[in-house]
Amino acid sequence: MCGIAGIINKDSKIEIQISALKKMADKIKHRGPDAEGFHIDQNVGLAHRRLSIIDVSSAADQPFYFEEKYILIFNGAIYNHIEIREELIKLGYKFKMQSDTEVLIASYDCWGEDCVNKFNGMWAFAILDKVKNIVFCSRDRFGIKPFYYYSDEKKFIFSSEIKPILEIQPINKVNTKVLLQYLIINISDISEETFFEKILKLPGSHNLIYDLKMGEYSIYRYYDLKFKKEISILNLDDSIKLFHNEFEKSIKLRLRSDVKIASALSGGLDSSYMVAMAKKNIENVDGKDTFTAITVGSLNKEEDESSAAKIIASTLGVNHDIVIPSIEEFKDSLDDVIYSIEEPFGGPSIYMQKFLMKEARSLGTKVLLDGQGADEILLGYSRYAATYLRRNGLMKKIKFLRNVKSHYDISAIEAIKIYFYYSTFIIRKIFLLNRAKFLKKIYKDKLDFSKIKDLTQSYKNTFELHKNEIFWCQLPELLKWEDKNAMQHGIESRLPFLDYNFVETCLSINNNFKIQDGWSKYLLRRNLENYLPNSITYNRRKIGFNAPIQEWWPESMEIINTINKSTIIRKLVKKDFKIIKDRDLEWRLYNIAVWEKMYNMKIED
Repeated sequence: MCGIAGIINKDSKIEIQISALKKMADKIKHRGPDAEGFHIDQNVGLAHRRLSIIDVSSAADQPFYFEEKYILIFNGAIYNHIEIREELIKLGYKFKMQSDTEVLIASYDCWGEDCVNKFNGMWAFAILDKVKNIVFCSRDRFGIKPFYYYSDEKKFIFSSEIKPILEIQPINKVNTKVLLQYLIINISDISEETFFEKILKLPGSHNLIYDLKMGEYSIYRYYDLKFKKEISILNLDDSIKLFHNEFEKSIKLRLRSDVKIASALSGGLDSSYMVAMAKKNIENVDGKDTFTAITVGSLNKEEDESSAAKIIASTLGVNHDIVIPSIEEFKDSLDDVIYSIEEPFGGPSIYMQKFLMKEARSLGTKVLLDGQGADEILLGYSRYAATYLRRNGLMKKIKFLRNVKSHYDISAIEAIKIYFYYSTFIIRKIFLLNRAKFLKKIYKDKLDFSKIKDLTQSYKNTFELHKNEIFWCQLPELLKWEDKNAMQHGIESRLPFLDYNFVETCLSINNNFKIQDGWSKYLLRRNLENYLPNSITYNRRKIGFNAPIQEWWPESMEIINTINKSTIIRKLVKKDFKIIKDRDLEWRLYNIAVWEKMYNMKIED
């Protein structure tokens, strides 16, 4: 895992300065502490910071050169590089090392832009193609690895993070549309825009081609999720087996590493199944017992799952490490995380993830398995009750409501409220406008509900809902936070639930098998029966990565004063706040206030 950065001067006569590339690389040193490298070809400059995971020798350092034709900078991991290498060898290619980097560049030489369809993994890369006189850039299917860029009449800049771009192009103007969506709708990754005006992100599943002769770039989509009818007609038993087989394939690919691997273990279903499968297959690979599961416990005993995690680790026979962050540790990290995430984020649960990554690094781990994506592909959130109710008839609705406490640990009344809120656009809009009542009219009128309308409509069709949440309204935020937290500590985070073959399998399986006999995530539970006791497998409570808010971040006038002193917030709101009952909203306001000061941000009318 690494950090990449680049500058293209649109005037081909203006040479890139090494000092500019060095400034960008220094800002992402944490992403790649093992090595750095640069390449300048007149008006094109490439920079790379390396975290060595596969083939840790210096021969795999970057920029990586292929003959006299291509220069590559790459952030990510191609998990199926062994299989691709074998295919390329049959086609006449020769390899000098075992790195996935060499496989990637050879794949581009063989298949051109279509090479990305061969890859199973996560990536953001740029290839200077001296034959075609282009820079070919790509981001993996689900956007696990980041790719930010900025373009004006003089230059094109890109990087794994926003801070390196700011080194070359200082930007302090807030993207008001994104800010308002975050503050009121609580979604910030609805489009390719960021909180920084004119800094964009390449969406997952997209390639970007920069034409060096024309000084222009174009973007196109290379992948979309496929619904497989042959899977949708399988019976329950066959669906359970297929689920297991495809997930095990994903795990096996993500255990390929030349460095130590560990796994997150929250105590919930997703991480339990992930650890069980990893333990089984890591033993099959090398017989080592160095595999460790890491749990972040909570000061709030009602939300602490570490006791369940202990049972899981003991039953599976894995090493277990538990860390319970203190109030002081949270306070010491408060500003650091806001700075490293770079854009305002949803809530303090992000700090739980930060402490997970910090602990992994302290244990000497470079690769960590994590469970992002499971809820999005397995109907794991309680709001998915809305799509079940929306697409089924009266009798199934009644049966579902009778069992909804078992499915999602919510009451029938709560399920009905969720149904009307998430599947009826006008109700949701009225609710959000009421939340926005503290805004001045000029900003309230700027709220854009178009994407929310599209999302509401997709509750009619579960597959379309999955696609919306995976590509733009839910998962992109989670992956952004995952990447920033992991890379801040030099950790490569691998996500087995987001293998694209596994995702397509889950989305194609009959939805009635995902919620069955009073249980959500039924397919996963049935497979987990083979590894863990029923007290874990059939635990109805879903806690997740909740932070101990009351202990870490108790209500105080200091918080309110910080919010009221914010120049951005004072421009947005009608009057100063005296008290904010909605603590989630309070966090978002506070986050904006601190972020504004850190990045010297300003908002225009």
